[in-house]
Amino acid sequence: MSCAVNNDGVETGPRPPSTFVSALEMMLEGYCEGRFEGHPWSVTVKRSNDGKRIWLYGKELGGKDTVSFNLYRLSKTGPLLKPCEMSSSKVIDFVLGFEREPPV
Repeated sequence: MSCAVNNDGVETGPRPPSTFVSALEMMLEGYCEGRFEGHPWSVTVKRSNDGKRIWLYGKELGGKDTVSFNLYRLSKTGPLLKPCEMSSSKVIDFVLGFEREPPV
């Protein structure tokens, strides 16, 4: 994963792969349940009114694992992934591997 760079040439954080960004775009806003690596999860996705930030929080149902991050859409450097106290790879793996349960 490459890093985004600001106008001063300073790295500002990881730039996520396009497959991750596409998968995140396909996730509907709001709450849903699904599966990741065979385990049930709940996921909440929120988007800012201006479309510049996507927030995701996921919790393993009946377990202790969580996934949380913000994705910022920066006009000059592209998307910037900011995981919350976890690795970028954990966040990317989750979004790419999460399977939403069909609505009832």
